[in-house]
Amino acid sequence: MQSSGIECTLSEFADDTKLSGAVDTPEGWGAIQRDLDKLEKWACVNLMRFNKAKCKVLHIAQKANCILGCIKRSMASRSREVILPLYSALVRPHLEYCIQLWSPQHKKDMDLLEQVQRRAMKMIRGMEPLSY
Repeated sequence: MQSSGIECTLSEFADDTKLSGAVDTPEGWGAIQRDLDKLEKWACVNLMRFNKAKCKVLHIAQKANCILGCIKRSMASRSREVILPLYSALVRPHLEYCIQLWSPQHKKDMDLLEQVQRRAMKMIRGMEPLSY
């Protein structure tokens, strides 16, 4: 597939295509939609189709940050024994969800994951100096 004119990140492997980009602004939404339209047009011209039932939208790290905020607001204790199990059970699964699919290979994606992890470290009493 030619990726000419595609604004967002396009990754291909065998018969899988992954389009990724930031959609936190109207410009980001527009870029994703334009690229989806271009991919659909390419598929039609080449007598191919995308399996829309397999299409997924992944919201990376935002939900993890929200849950982390809830933990911070609702837990009086900042001990490792309290925060770490909550992080492991409630936050980490959101960071690991479909990681094989979106594969955080770009620096901005890795930075996003590390930002959530640093925020969790700062919540644990005694671990603040370790998180920079």
